[in-house]
Amino acid sequence: MKALLLAGGKGTRLRPLTNKLPKPMVPIMGKPLIERVITKLKESGVTEVVLSTCYKSNYIKNYLNNGSKLGVKIDYVSEDIPLGTGGAIKNSEKFFDDTFIVLNSDIVDNISYRDFVKFHKKKGASVSIAMTKVKDPSQYGVIEFGHDKYINAFKEKPKAGETDSKWINAGAYVFEPEVFKEIPKNKVISIEKDIYPLLLEKHYKMAAYEYNDYWIDVGTLKKYIQAHIDILHSSCNKFRKTNNISDIKNIIFKNKNVRISPNAKIVGPVFIGNNSSIDDGAQIGPYTVIGSNCQINKMSTISRSVLWDRIKINENVNIANSIIGSDCTIDKYCKLLNTAQVSNDYDNNNLLAI
Repeated sequence: MKALLLAGGKGTRLRPLTNKLPKPMVPIMGKPLIERVITKLKESGVTEVVLSTCYKSNYIKNYLNNGSKLGVKIDYVSEDIPLGTGGAIKNSEKFFDDTFIVLNSDIVDNISYRDFVKFHKKKGASVSIAMTKVKDPSQYGVIEFGHDKYINAFKEKPKAGETDSKWINAGAYVFEPEVFKEIPKNKVISIEKDIYPLLLEKHYKMAAYEYNDYWIDVGTLKKYIQAHIDILHSSCNKFRKTNNISDIKNIIFKNKNVRISPNAKIVGPVFIGNNSSIDDGAQIGPYTVIGSNCQINKMSTISRSVLWDRIKINENVNIANSIIGSDCTIDKYCKLLNTAQVSNDYDNNNLLAI
């Protein structure tokens, strides 16, 4: 089985995190998002992955190379200028001659791709689209479908009263190669807004796969933090059942060589990466992720935040609901609330409000 990952976007809503780093390389619980996606695909039986890249593609290629370290074969299709989701799919045509999976690269979910493909083949569809249900679909592409699970209409960001459906495009698809002939070459085009409606007009079978488990688009800073909170919460629930622990405030996920002062206070759930240290009087948590090789100095407080790697937090710093990029140093007595920080030294002019 093969899969295509659409990984060429600039990730503008995640700035400043994506000023120097492409969105698929932004870490989720210490690992690049794209690595987590590929690992999940492999677990579902995918052996070959094609990456469609554009923005800062060298970061992705240098990290993943040919895919051998993840146990899959990886090929690359790079664009000089973004051609939209449709153009990116068309450019990958030479790699696919059988049923294949297509994924946006900024989604965290629990979709069983194996079950998704089985559903697609059972429906005999040319395209199947995974859907997730939301309370307010007005900012999404909404899918209308019948009891037979075949799609009959798309509504882009519908206004109140324009649709009864709450099901939105979840950014995961199964394609048959016959669809390639409907996508023009070398043209900026959207698979969602342009090609899918065209396929309906031409009476292609398009199936709607209802997905009711966890799903989040990590395309914004708020959702990026929320994804970490959700993962910590989910991990806690599993850990509690296995270890018979009643209070999540006592749950600390630690990697190797973590040093925590006995005079520090940790309020779980918290994740701490390799070789990180927490000094006297510091308070960490709840819902905080600290990367590897980080140093949290005396009397600093960090809650509901995500710290990447090699970060130094000096004394008496207060961080809440914020993201700190790798290699940052935060000077003593600074307060970071609802911000994203990526420069090496703390500077109010380099903060972005979340």
